[in-house]
Amino acid sequence: MTEEKQEKIFYMCTCGKDRPELAHNPFVLANAALAMDIQATIVLSGDGVHMAVPGYADDMPSGGGFPPMKKLLTDFLELGGKLWVCGPCISSRNIEESALIEGAEVTAAGTVNLEAMEANAVFVF
Repeated sequence: MTEEKQEKIFYMCTCGKDRPELAHNPFVLANAALAMDIQATIVLSGDGVHMAVPGYADDMPSGGGFPPMKKLLTDFLELGGKLWVCGPCISSRNIEESALIEGAEVTAAGTVNLEAMEANAVFVF
């Protein structure tokens, strides 16, 4: 008997409050994937890394009629989504790894590439 491989979707979020609708999209889609029993990983890079800073999502403008970012982010983590944060991106913004929200994990290019290669789909926002 062969073991079924769980489906995976990989999302990259590169923006924050400057483009709230785009920033909301990966979280809306990833939460839907998790509800469908599809593994979801969101990688925050560029200005998207700010999403992993405590309080940043609390007052983020809601984009595209979506639920508040704070709720989307909390739901994502509670549903078991993986939240990765680009190490070089936080370094260049003087954000310490210890200052990130619980559940955020710092990663680098090699790990991101491997996850993208193993995913059934990749979305970039």
